[in-house]
Parts: sequence; C-alpha cells; structure tokens
Amino acid sequence: MSGRKAPAASILHLHSTGDAGALQARCIRLISALGAEATHAIAVEGGGRLAGAERLHRSVAISWPAFPSLAGKPWPGRLKRLAAAMAGHRLICTWGAGALDATLAHTLFADAYNLPPLVHHEGEGADSRSTMMRRIALGRSAALVVPSRALERLALGAWQQPRTRVRLIPEGIDTAAFATTLRPDGVPGLIKRRGEWWLGTFAPPDAATLRPLMEALRQLPPEWQLVVAGDALPREAILAQAEASGVEDRVHSVALPPALERLIGLFDLFGATSPELVKEAMAAGLAVVAPRIEGIDELVASENAPFLVDSGDGVALAGPLRQLAADRAMRHRIGEANRARARAEFDKRRMVERHLALWRGLLAPA
Repeated sequence: MSGRKAPAASILHLHSTGDAGALQARCIRLISALGAEATHAIAVEGGGRLAGAERLHRSVAISWPAFPSLAGKPWPGRLKRLAAAMAGHRLICTWGAGALDATLAHTLFADAYNLPPLVHHEGEGADSRSTMMRRIALGRSAALVVPSRALERLALGAWQQPRTRVRLIPEGIDTAAFATTLRPDGVPGLIKRRGEWWLGTFAPPDAATLRPLMEALRQLPPEWQLVVAGDALPREAILAQAEASGVEDRVHSVALPPALERLIGLFDLFGATSPELVKEAMAAGLAVVAPRIEGIDELVASENAPFLVDSGDGVALAGPLRQLAADRAMRHRIGEANRARARAEFDKRRMVERHLALWRGLLAPA
C-alpha cells in the first residue's frame, strides 16, 4: 500500500443567485463545517460569487467554474448542456427553485453522463411555480431537503415526492446566544424600567398586523408594555395605530439590533404575528401567544399549544395574554419547555449535523 491519502470528494453547488439569503447562508455554513473533507465547485447564475464566501477559512478548497445558464426554456439540447457540465463530481447540490432546471437535467440525463447523486434544497416561500415541473425534475434526486413542516407537506402532497426522499431539516439558530441575562439598558434608545413587563413582537412593515396585539394590550395591567421590533418600521403608522387603540403611552418601537438576543432577552412574553423570530423567542425561554398561522403551532412546545388561538383578533388574543401575564410561574414553565424544544430541534449545530449526515452518506464509496 502506498499510504497515499485519497483525494477529497468534489461537491458541485448550483445557485440561481448569490445574494444573501437563508439558502446561501446554509450552503456556506455547511461548506465550512465539512472543512477538508470535500472540495467545492460553486456556480452562481451570471458568474457571480456567493454571499458570505469571503468568510470561509482559506483552507477550504473552493472553485468558481463557468456554468451554463440555469434560466431558459427546458429544451433537450439546453438540458443536455447542463447535465454535461455537472459531470465529474461526487455530489451535486441544487439550491432553490431557480436551480430546478439543473435538477431536471440530472433526472433526464444522469445515466448518459454518469452523474453522481443530487440533493435539491428548497427554501422558505417556495413558489407554486410548476408543481408538475417539480414532480418531474425531482424524479431521480437522492434527497429533497425542506426547512419547514409546511413545505414537507407540500413535497409529500402536491409535489408527489416519496417519504424516503423528503428530509425535513429546519433552519438553525444559535440557541445558546439567547440564554444570557441582560441589563435593562442593554438596547440603545430603550430602557426597561423597574416594575415593567414587556410583551415583545416582531413587525413587518405593515402596522395593521399589530392592531390585535394593541387591542389585547388594553386588557393587561398598565405595567405591561408592547415593544415592537423590526426592520424599516413604519413608526408613524405604529403610533397612529396605538393612538387608535388607546395604548399610545405603552407601545414602543425599536430597530432590530445586530445582537438580537440583547432585545429578546428583555421580553417577558412574545406575541407573534408571523413565524419570524418565534424560534429565537423560544430559545430565550419565552412563552408565545399567537394565532395558529403559518406553522407557528408546529414550532412551539406542546406546553405552549393551549395559548395559540384560532382567530388572530384582539379579543381572542386577550384571553391567553391575561392568563400568562398574571402567572409568572406558568410563563417560566412554558418558556423552559420552548427553550428545550428550540435546543433539540432548531439549534444550528443540529441543522449542520443532519445535513452532513445526509451528504456524507451520499459521498461514501459504494
């Protein structure tokens, strides 16, 4: 035996855009975690670079090959060119709906070009573009990775993917970062005064979504304040909505700080209007009150389930908010159950472990 080390396996990654997003961040994190186990050829539509690649350690071997366009009509000749360009690797990873044509090319011409296994990764908000296209394109993929229960149901139902192909790997967060105790003045421009309790929420740039929480806030004792966090907040509209609800002196808006845990760690309850920041609130040990929308009921611990409501109006939200606001021990018990679930299911290390187990299994010699 020569003792010569086998060359690292080559993985080809195909992205329709290099712009910063959840899929791009996931790809970079996984490449970093694999380290010297593999080399990576990353092709981005238009010949760009992948956001975050500059943060990879210089020991990680990356190339940026020229690659046929991922956009265009799915004519056989074009798909053959895509398939031919995918040859010579040990694993192919397609990322997002924009890379589906490459997935289709793999399904149609894998044998002709002796192509390796392919894993397709879908992101949140996957469009309903061509359900039929997905059914065909994913026909020979080794795995379809989805980040949520809602997409898992879509894959198993409308996309008609077999159970053995679909892998649910939720987006991971740094749960440990949310276990810190914070000073009441830890967020610039906002101070938590003695005797105050904070109901926190994340707001999209539409103040109308906050009206139910503001109406419910009127039912809580006056020491409870509503803290609205978000990017590009419509502050004037939020103030107008608070005035209309009669709680203008109890509503505060703040931009999301770079260290998000500094803000969420000061909350005493979380009122969700969407799934955004629910995992972070859980990791911070908070009970969550929310309507049963967009899979929130599939995120929280079972102990939290009774505090989700069927209607998102202020009347429905007021009941569970009053109950939790009045019982600190209950808030703590539910919050700790949420924290345990976040660590077990949504920690970024768990996301990496699940992914690498899938990739390593496909990279292993037959």
